[in-house]
Amino acid sequence: MTKVTVADGSFDAPLWLPESGSGPGLVLIQEIFGLDDYLKSVAADLAKLGYVVAVPELFWRIAPGWSATHDEAGVSASMEVAGKLDPARAVSDVLATLATLRSLPGSGGRAGVFGFCLGGSMAYAAAAEGDPDVAVSYYGSRVPEQLSLLDKITCPIQFQFGGADPYIPAEGVRRLADAVATHDGAEIHVHEGAGHAFHNHVAPMFHQPEPAAAAWELTLEFLRRTYPV
Repeated sequence: MTKVTVADGSFDAPLWLPESGSGPGLVLIQEIFGLDDYLKSVAADLAKLGYVVAVPELFWRIAPGWSATHDEAGVSASMEVAGKLDPARAVSDVLATLATLRSLPGSGGRAGVFGFCLGGSMAYAAAAEGDPDVAVSYYGSRVPEQLSLLDKITCPIQFQFGGADPYIPAEGVRRLADAVATHDGAEIHVHEGAGHAFHNHVAPMFHQPEPAAAAWELTLEFLRRTYPV
């Protein structure tokens, strides 16, 4: 666990360490469900690759310790909590966590951002407002409506979307793909037939194994290429 201090307080961010005990950092940014078994498993997977992973609690001001079930009731409750989130403060929390990871011994001063769903939008915004070494954004619903932010991003960034996502209009993803095509260091992968949160293996209502495996392999290749340990 590490403590992250921001202008209006501080919050704890759980850490996952690689076997070596140190390495470049990744800020892993939550879905609306909070720090659940799914996010913990992703953090562990990234740590096995050699990264030091920190998960900031985005809801610490409004619903400390939030974690919800992966069903219709959990989605509804989580959407209500997420609706109270101040996006600007959340991005500031992510960037503060990024700075904390960079300050850790053995990090080499390197840290990136990696987010799913809500976290995918936050990772994209953090890449635009800050200076992470790398960014990965999975199905961030606000990304297509914030295309202008792409021009501010200088680090390598990868986007993953489902081609049948009911929460993100396909036209918005197409516009993003057009913008990515002319932006150095950016890449986008759209998995046809995949819905929202298809990588979340503890959510039966969302998980789709085939696109999940394909997307993850693309992400591993991207990290090896742009942000090696």
